[in-house]
Amino acid sequence: MTDALLPPPSLEPARHCLLLDFDGTLVDLVDRPDGVVVDAPLVDLLCRLRGTFAGRIALVSGRSIAQVDAFLGEKVPGIAVVGSHGAELRIGDALIVPDRPAALVDAEQALRDEFRGDDRVVIEVKSLGVAAHYRMAPQHEAAARHLVTEYAGADGLVVQDGKMMVELRVGGQDKGSGINALLDHAPFAGHVPVFAGDDVTDEAGFVAVADHGGIGVLVGAERPTAARYRLDDVAAVRRWLGEAA
Repeated sequence: MTDALLPPPSLEPARHCLLLDFDGTLVDLVDRPDGVVVDAPLVDLLCRLRGTFAGRIALVSGRSIAQVDAFLGEKVPGIAVVGSHGAELRIGDALIVPDRPAALVDAEQALRDEFRGDDRVVIEVKSLGVAAHYRMAPQHEAAARHLVTEYAGADGLVVQDGKMMVELRVGGQDKGSGINALLDHAPFAGHVPVFAGDDVTDEAGFVAVADHGGIGVLVGAERPTAARYRLDDVAAVRRWLGEAA
């Protein structure tokens, strides 16, 4: 860990494989998770990178694969995805999506009941998680966290912190374990991983790529991190990626 993070080195398409967080890295954070806008320049960039890196590009997200596909599936078909904080994995025709635990259904209903009538708290339902986003009403953080914590442990569920949100999700995996699984498969195996992410949920990913001799890139303000490099924001990430596309 270091306090002096440098700009990342130039990407080498023949040597690297590219692993990218979605929210806060490729697209700006918004108040409502379904309000993300995937613009034409991003679609074009991802399609060019997929060709340049010979398919060695993956999205590594806390969102489910289904959510990622809703934003990008038809626009960038066939892109590899590590979803649900490492619990889901898709590479080519191979797809790993565990069953949704029953306790998540109960937790989702409890969150909806708690914040019914206040649409400033957004309940995001994922394949293997449920999250309460309180960006528009930060005074509800304690209530959301308390309720989510009540369900932790049921069906192996764990609490996951994020930026102005708290999530209950399937435990036993994280972005690091998802990246490790991805790197065991072609076309990623045997290439140096580069991972860019902005949130505390990305720290396990930074550790994983470092263990593989790779490059971790923090997006946003400096903070304690396992990443060795940093970019200021989404626009800077896109410029950096564009140089290699």
